[in-house]
Amino acid sequence: MKNIITIGGSTSKNSINKQLAEYTASLVEGIETNNLDLNDYDLPLYSVDIENEFGFSNDLKSLNRLVEEADGIIISLSEHNGAYSAAFKNAFDWLSRIEAKVWRNKPMLLLSASPGPRGGQSVMDIALNRFPYNGGNIIGSMTFPSFEENFKDGVVANKELKEKLMALSDEFSKSL
Repeated sequence: MKNIITIGGSTSKNSINKQLAEYTASLVEGIETNNLDLNDYDLPLYSVDIENEFGFSNDLKSLNRLVEEADGIIISLSEHNGAYSAAFKNAFDWLSRIEAKVWRNKPMLLLSASPGPRGGQSVMDIALNRFPYNGGNIIGSMTFPSFEENFKDGVVANKELKEKLMALSDEFSKSL
């Protein structure tokens, strides 16, 4: 059985991006899913001085191992001031110090959600440009606008968004 990981690029306890990543994984049949929460990893703010003095923490090694062992990755990025959240960027920076090709060319669905009408388009643009340099094999991407209006009671309420997400999930499933 294939194993995928989901990452919601936020530390919010009620992260809409975590909800979207996990929901999307539930659309992929015949897989085992490991939903990662950035709150579960104690990673100091990246600094070469900290790396030189303390090396890689056990939490970082654990997170890296989960990425390494996964057959696929679903990430939904939150947008903070037009870019990655500080927590996601920090984890990304630390992971890149162990392996520059962080995502190891594994099939990846890249999502972003926001309460606003652009759905995190700015952070999506950044990730689509950056991730391929770090081993991102992006099978598909999607921004999810106006989250509270379009995702209700744990499901996608907007027909167009649901169809697009189903199609992306099917493509992702075929790539595993």
